[in-house]
Amino acid sequence: MSTPFYVSPQQAMADRAEYARKGIARGRSVVVLQYADGIVFVAENPSRALHKVSEIYDRIAFAAVGKYNEFENLRIGGVRYADLRGYTYDRDDVTARGLANVYAQTLGTIFSSVGEKPYEVELIVAEVGAGPEDDQIYRLPHDGSIVDEHGAVAVGGNSDQIGSYLDQRHRDGMTLAEALELAVESLKRDTNGSDRQITAEQLEVAVLDRTRPQQRKFKRILGSQLSRLLATEPAESSGAAEESAPSSDSSDGPAPTAPPLDDE
Repeated sequence: MSTPFYVSPQQAMADRAEYARKGIARGRSVVVLQYADGIVFVAENPSRALHKVSEIYDRIAFAAVGKYNEFENLRIGGVRYADLRGYTYDRDDVTARGLANVYAQTLGTIFSSVGEKPYEVELIVAEVGAGPEDDQIYRLPHDGSIVDEHGAVAVGGNSDQIGSYLDQRHRDGMTLAEALELAVESLKRDTNGSDRQITAEQLEVAVLDRTRPQQRKFKRILGSQLSRLLATEPAESSGAAEESAPSSDSSDGPAPTAPPLDDE
């Protein structure tokens, strides 16, 4: 009888972590940023049916990268948890922190189990508050740990380089157009340092907008509205360049601003 092959627990866990990280890195990144009126989610995703960003509850949204079937199961479980807790107790008892703890327990159990492979997913759970200081963003890697993020965060793909780019350029109080432009510029960053072109048709964009009068703060930005937002900042930049030259610009009125979000 042959001797069973022995692998130390440390090596086994390291191998499982490496397996999950490689699977997550094969997909395109998702970027989440705080802006003046809420939180914006931007993903490079040409599909209009298979979403990387979804609503969970009134003020809570979910973003994920990795294997679609795995993070879709987690999303459905999160919606069921939120609905049950809100119905049993109160809608205010459904929080991003509580949902992140549920996801952390699920991912941690799967990662440490020897009977199945680890999930190749990385999640972001975000909740918009009454003010920017009340916003909550949690990142959950494949092993079930929870990281409390602030300002901007990137997951999946080339997240390290994208995250560094965001940390250097993100600031508090950005408009939606400014935050969206920064997110798109960060997603263009390739591993070799070159920029790629990303059109509006290749993007999936959604916001948690604290200024919406509805109880549900989640809204997708699609079509012409997304194109207008992407075109707003370049127009403002060109206008600023023209102001440096002497002209009678004062008669043209105020500079254009980002278009308001339409209600559903």
